[in-house]
Amino acid sequence: MGLVTLKEILAGTREGHYAVGGFNFNSYEDAQGIIEGAAAKNSPVILMASMGAVQYIGLHQVAGMVKGMAESVDIPVCLHLDHATDYALIKEAIRAGFSSVMVDASAKDYEENIADSRAIVQFAKLYGCSVEAELGKVGGKEEHIVVDDATKAYTDPADVPRFVEETGIDALAVAIGTVHGFYKSEPKLDFERLEKIVKLTDCPLVLHGGSGVPVEDFKKCVRMGMSKINVGTELKATYSKAVRDAVAATPESVFDPRKYVGPVKAACAEVVKGKIDIFGSADKAWKC
Repeated sequence: MGLVTLKEILAGTREGHYAVGGFNFNSYEDAQGIIEGAAAKNSPVILMASMGAVQYIGLHQVAGMVKGMAESVDIPVCLHLDHATDYALIKEAIRAGFSSVMVDASAKDYEENIADSRAIVQFAKLYGCSVEAELGKVGGKEEHIVVDDATKAYTDPADVPRFVEETGIDALAVAIGTVHGFYKSEPKLDFERLEKIVKLTDCPLVLHGGSGVPVEDFKKCVRMGMSKINVGTELKATYSKAVRDAVAATPESVFDPRKYVGPVKAACAEVVKGKIDIFGSADKAWKC
């Protein structure tokens, strides 16, 4: 089918009461597993590369690889640059063919966040690329971004309408109590805050920090209007475990690297299928 934009893949999610999973990948194996899991469920899917992932794999290599994967399946696939603070890298990703980017200026003040996000939106429009931005600060650690309890800040609903209007973004990441990484205790999501935000904007909303959120909380977020849910840390843990298990089960006399990393695909596909069932996007490929 080829790549679609974030705007296209999230269209109708709120009305249809489902969310599309955004899944971080770090190599061919987990990326292919994500694709295979989504295809098995006939679900749209968002493949997300962090700044660290594109530096590790190569920006143009990521774009070419995922484009090829998208063309091999009959489901909508979006290639998204996640949590990018390097504006030169964002622009290069857009030029390379990413169909969506996230500009993360959430560490800056409100006015600067608006100005920087708007500038990226204006550039992305030249290439038909979607843009996600963040308002508020999601806690935890996301590679180069660290937000501790003292500095994290929930999204102020009153700030949302002007931010969406003046930036022209296609999706808004909101901070309502989730954190990046695994949780040390069960997260307490601020559903009242989410309800206020949903009432104030039609812009698709994004939940970051999805690894470890209870299933019922996920489902409640989706029912209330969340359109995109990010999952990263859980896939990293799944990848690592699959490799460790394969190494332990394979004789040292075997030198085929595919015997060691190949199981990652199936393991990641199972995680993705499980999340798709929770998010309600199975058999929604035709909606995009």
